[in-house]
Amino acid sequence: MPKVTVNEQQAQGLSFTQMALETDQQDPARGAKGVGGILQRHDSLYGDAEKVSSAQHHGSQDNWIRTLRLAFQCIGIIYGDIGTSPLYVYASTFTSGISNVDDLYGVLSLILYSIILLPMIKYVFIVLYANDNGEGGTFALYSLISRYAKVSLIPNQQAEDATISSYGLDTISAPMRRAQWMKKSLESSKVAKVTIFLLAILGTSMVISDGALTPAISVLSAVSGLQQKAPQLNQGQIVLISVAILVVLFSVQRFGTDKVGYSFAPIILLWFLCIGGIGFYNLIKYDVGVLRAFYPKYIIDYFKRNGKDAWVSLGGILLCFTGTEAMFADLGHFNIRAVQISFSFVLFPAVSLAYIGQAAFLRKHPEHVLDTFYRSIPGPLFWPTFIIAVSAAIIASQAMISGTFSIIQQSQTLGCFPRVKVLHTSKLYEGQVYIPEVNFVLGLICVIITVAFQTTTDIGHAYGICVTSVMIITTILLVIVMLLIWRVSIWLIIPFCLVYGFIELVYLSSVLYKFIEGGYLPIVIATVLVIIMAVWHYVHVKKYWYEMEHIVTNEAAKQLIQTHNVKRISGVGLLYTELVQGIPPIFHHFIEKIPFVHSVLMFVSIKHLPIPHVEVSERFLFRNVESKTSRMFRCVARYGYSDKQEDTKEFAASLVEGLQSYIEEGHFITDMQVQETEAQTTSITDSNARPRKAGSSTVYIEEALTASETAGLTQPRISSYSAHSSGRISEEQSRTIAEEKQFIQRELQKGVVYILGETEIKAGPGSSFVKKVVVNYMYTFLRKNFRQGEKAFAIPRQQVLKVGMVYEI
Repeated sequence: MPKVTVNEQQAQGLSFTQMALETDQQDPARGAKGVGGILQRHDSLYGDAEKVSSAQHHGSQDNWIRTLRLAFQCIGIIYGDIGTSPLYVYASTFTSGISNVDDLYGVLSLILYSIILLPMIKYVFIVLYANDNGEGGTFALYSLISRYAKVSLIPNQQAEDATISSYGLDTISAPMRRAQWMKKSLESSKVAKVTIFLLAILGTSMVISDGALTPAISVLSAVSGLQQKAPQLNQGQIVLISVAILVVLFSVQRFGTDKVGYSFAPIILLWFLCIGGIGFYNLIKYDVGVLRAFYPKYIIDYFKRNGKDAWVSLGGILLCFTGTEAMFADLGHFNIRAVQISFSFVLFPAVSLAYIGQAAFLRKHPEHVLDTFYRSIPGPLFWPTFIIAVSAAIIASQAMISGTFSIIQQSQTLGCFPRVKVLHTSKLYEGQVYIPEVNFVLGLICVIITVAFQTTTDIGHAYGICVTSVMIITTILLVIVMLLIWRVSIWLIIPFCLVYGFIELVYLSSVLYKFIEGGYLPIVIATVLVIIMAVWHYVHVKKYWYEMEHIVTNEAAKQLIQTHNVKRISGVGLLYTELVQGIPPIFHHFIEKIPFVHSVLMFVSIKHLPIPHVEVSERFLFRNVESKTSRMFRCVARYGYSDKQEDTKEFAASLVEGLQSYIEEGHFITDMQVQETEAQTTSITDSNARPRKAGSSTVYIEEALTASETAGLTQPRISSYSAHSSGRISEEQSRTIAEEKQFIQRELQKGVVYILGETEIKAGPGSSFVKKVVVNYMYTFLRKNFRQGEKAFAIPRQQVLKVGMVYEI
C-alpha cells in the first residue's frame, strides 16, 4: 500500500469553508444540478448535521435580571483568588521593611494602575470577547484559532463540521488580505502550528501549577492571622493548621462543589464588603493623603528613589492581580456583561479601598508591614473578619482546584493529556468534574509546598511566574485572534502589543529574579506537564497519520471479506477508531485473525471538535460502508471539549436510535444508489467543493476511496446529488427500511460487543535516538500508568474484545 507523507497531506488541506465561499460566488445556481447533470442527493452526513437545536447562543437572550443574578453568582466563583490578594500583597512587596514611607505612594499607585490596566481593561473589556462560544481560557483561544485556520496537528477536519450550529465560523472576505495572509501563513507553516500548540499547553500547565499554589498561599496567609490573638503560636504551628485545612479541602473534592456552591457568592460578597469597609475606615482614620497615589508621577519617583529594589518589588506587587485568568477561564458559567458589572461595581471598589486603607495604616505604622491586613482591622471586627478571611481563602482555593479539573478534562478530550478517570459530581451542572488521580497529586504538591516554603513571601515568588506567563501567552494568542478573526486595524494592535507586552515582560523579569527563592517551582511543575502533554500528543498525531497511511478502502474491505470467507455472528459490534474517514487498519488485522463479523458492525469514531459544546441533535453522522447487504456502517460521534460523554449503555442506545433514523429516512438506500453511479461522475476540484448549510438544497458526500486515492485522504473527492433524486420512497423501499430497523433492533437485544484496538506503538526503523526515547520509553510509560481504553470509556469488561497490533511510526 503506498505511503502518504505528512507534507503531501498537509499541502492538500485547503479550507472547506473558503471553498464554500468561492463556489457560491462563482455559481450561485449550482444547487440545481451536480456534475455532469446528475441530480444532487440527500446525505445523512449533512442531513443530520442540519437538525439544529433551538438553544440560544451564549449570552444572546440574557435580560438584565438574569445578568444581575449571574453577576452576583460569579462573585463567589471567579473572584476568590484576586479578592484575597490584600491578605499578602504588601508583605510580599516590602520583604525587608519600609525604609521610606513615601514609597507607599509609589507602590499603591502601581497596585491601582496594574489592576486597572491588566484585569480591568485587558481582560474584562478586551480578552473576554475572545471567547469560544462562551468558553474561556488558553485552550478556548487555541480551539477558536483552530476553527479559522487549520493549525491543529491532527488532520481530522471534516467539511460538515462547519454546519454545526455552535461552530460559529465567519468566513474571511476577499478584501481582508491581511487576515487571508495570516491564515495561509499559519496553515502552511509547521513551525507556526507547533508553536501555537506549545503556547497553549504551556499556558495550560502554568494554570495547573497555579492550582497547586493558590490553596497554599491563600490558606496560609489567612491562618497566619491567628498569631495576632495567639502570639504563642510559632510559624511551624501555623503551617500545621494550614496543612490540616488543605487536607480536608482536598478530601472533600469527591463530593463536588454544587452542594456548597450556593453559599460562595454571599461569603465572598461579605468579604468584599468587609475589606472595603475596613479600608475606608483606615483611610479616614489614618491618612486621607494616600489618595494622591492616583497621580502616576509617584510611580516614577518610586523607581528613581529605589532603582533595582523597586524593580524587584514588582514581584510582590503583581500578586494584586493573581486570579485574573480565572475570570476568563470560568466565563463559560456566566456571560461577559455579568463579569463586567461585578468587576467594575463590586471587586474593583472593594479591593481598591482595601489597598488604599492598608497604605494609610502603614503611613502611621510602617513596622507592621509583614502582617498589615490583620493589624489594620479594628479590634471588635477581628474574629468575624478572620472567619470570613479563612472562608474566602478556601473558596479561592476551591475555584482553582475545580478549574484545574476542568482544564485537564479539556486537554484530555483534545488528545493532549493521558486518559484519567473523570467523574461528574453534579447532575445539574455538567461542568463540575472531579479527577481522583489529579486531586491526589495536586493535594500532595500543595501540602509539600506549604511545608517546604512556610511563608507567603517565598510562595509568592513562585506564584508570580504562573500569573505573568499565562498573561503573556494570552496576549500572543489574542493578537492572532485580532489579526485572523476580529481583523482589527494594525494601528490598534501595535500599541496594544507595545503597552501590554512591555508591562507583562517587566513583571516577568522581576519574578524571574527570584528564581532560586521559589520561582523555580512553577517552572519545574510546568515543564513536567508540558513534557507529558507534548509526548502524548506527538504520538497521538503520529498514530493518526499511520492509520491514514494504512487505511482500508471499501474495495479492499470487500475483497478482504470475500477472501477470508467471513461469517456473520449475532449481535452488534462497535469497532472504535479515531479515523473519521475510511476503515482503520486494525479491521484488516482483525479479519485475518478472526474471520467473524457481527451481524451489525459500526466503525465508531469519537471526535472532539474545537468548540465547547455540540447539540445532541447534531451528535452523530452516519454512512453505509461497502454494500447495503453488509450492514456495516461508519459513525462519527461529535462532542465539544466541554461535553460530557454518555455511559456505554446510553451511548449504544443513542447510537442505534440514530442509525434507525438514518435508515428510516432512506439514506442507506440512496447511499447504495450513489455508490453505483459515483464511478461515472467527474470529480469536483477543490475550489468548487463546499459543505451544505442549513436551508440549502445542495449537499456533498465523501466518496469511497480506492487504493490509488489514498494520497488524497485529507481532501477526499466530493460528488453531488439531489435530495430527492429518487422521488418518493417506493413501497418496496419502505418495506426494506422496516425490515432493516427490525433486524437492527433484534441484534441490539442479543448484545453489544465493543471492539478496541490494543495497539503497541514503536518507533519505526531509522528513527532518531530522541524519537526512540520519546515513543518507546516515555509514551509507553505514560500509557501503562494511565487508564486504558475500556476504563476511559467505562465499558464493562465482559463486553470488550481487544485486537492487538503493532504500529511502527
